[in-house]
Amino acid sequence: MKPIIIVGSGLAAYTLAKEFRKLNTQTALHIITADDGSFYSKPTLSNALTLDKNPEQLIISSAEKMATQLNASITTLSTVSIIDSKKQRIKVNEQYIEYQKLVLAVGAIPIRPPLKGDGAKDVFSVNNLHDYKRFHALLTNAKKIAIIGSGLIGCEFANDLAANGKQVTIIGLDTTPLGRLLPADAGIALQHALSKKGIEWRLGIVAEHVKIHNEHYQISLSDKSNVDADVILSAIGLSANLNLAQQCGIDTKRGIVVNTRLETNQANIYAIGDCAEINGQVLPFIMPLMRQARALAKTLNGETSEVNYPVMPVVVKTPDFPLVIVPPPTGVEGEWSIDKFDDGIQCQFHNTAGQLVGFALGGNTTNKKQSLVKQMTSHSSH
Repeated sequence: MKPIIIVGSGLAAYTLAKEFRKLNTQTALHIITADDGSFYSKPTLSNALTLDKNPEQLIISSAEKMATQLNASITTLSTVSIIDSKKQRIKVNEQYIEYQKLVLAVGAIPIRPPLKGDGAKDVFSVNNLHDYKRFHALLTNAKKIAIIGSGLIGCEFANDLAANGKQVTIIGLDTTPLGRLLPADAGIALQHALSKKGIEWRLGIVAEHVKIHNEHYQISLSDKSNVDADVILSAIGLSANLNLAQQCGIDTKRGIVVNTRLETNQANIYAIGDCAEINGQVLPFIMPLMRQARALAKTLNGETSEVNYPVMPVVVKTPDFPLVIVPPPTGVEGEWSIDKFDDGIQCQFHNTAGQLVGFALGGNTTNKKQSLVKQMTSHSSH
C-alpha cells in the first residue's frame, strides 16, 4: 500500500501525524524533512532565555523517537525536488517515492530586509531551531542587540533579551508596535511597558545600511541616525514557502491555496500550517494549526472533514505587558472603543451592526479574555 507522505517536520507536520495516528494505526506514514526531524515547539524560540533553556533543551523528541511514537518512517536532511502529481510520486535524493496522499507542511521563510552594506549578510533571522542555535551562541558575548521589526516576533524576542540583561533597540516601520494587530493606543501601552525594561524604540523608520565597524555593526537609518549593535536580528515577517508547490502547478497566492478541506487544486495533495492559505488567510498561529490538523487527519482517514475556526485569541509572549488579541476580520468596517486603566488597556472592535468582532487586552485586563470570546461566539452562532 502506498504511504501518506508529509513533507516537513514542524509543528504542523507532527501534529497532523499524531492526530492521524489517533484514528488510524495501520496506514503507512512517511515524513520527509530538510532538517534533522527534531520535534520542538517553535513558539518557545522567542522566550527560551526566560525559560532558562539552551537550544538542546528545547528539543522534546528526536526524529528516531518520533518515528517510533508515530509508527512512521522519517527521512531527515532530505529535500523533495519534484512532485509528479499525475503519477502520484515525488523525487527525493534522486529516488522516486509513490504516495496515496501528499501533505505539504513546508512552513514559511523569513522575509529578508533590503539592506545594503558589508554587514547586511550577518543579519540573523530565527525561524527554526538550527537558526536559534547560531543566534544563541552569539548572545554569550553580545551586549547590544538590534531588532529590525516591531511586530509580534520582534517584540517577543525584545522582551526576552531585555529580561536577560541585553541592551535592545527595536527598529520598526510602523509608528507603534504590533501595528497590524493592535490599535495605536494598545501599541503605545506595550511600548511604554517595554521602555521601562530599557528597550529603546526607533519607530516609523527604515534600516537601510549595515556596516562592520570594529567587530561590531553600525546600522544607518532613514532618519540619518545610527544604531550600534553586536548582533542584529531581523523579524520583519514570514512568507509561505511556495517553491515546491509552484513547480508542479499547484495554485498559490500568499500561501498554497487550499479549500476548507485543505485540498489544493491537484488531486490528493493537501497543505497545512504556515504555508496554507484558506479563504484568503494565512494564519501562522498555533490554534488554527491544531484545527487544521484535526480536520485533515479525518479526511486522510476517509472521513471528509472541513476545518472551521472558533474565535482564536493570539497570546503575545511579552511578560512585561501581556497581550491577548483577536484581530478584527480583514475588510470589516467598524471602530475601536478603548478603555485605559492604570495597569492595562481594553480595546474592543465593533462592526457597523454593533457586534463585537475583535479585541485587544493588555496588562492586567487579559483575564477578561474568556468573557469577550463568549460574547463573540454567541453572536457568531446566531
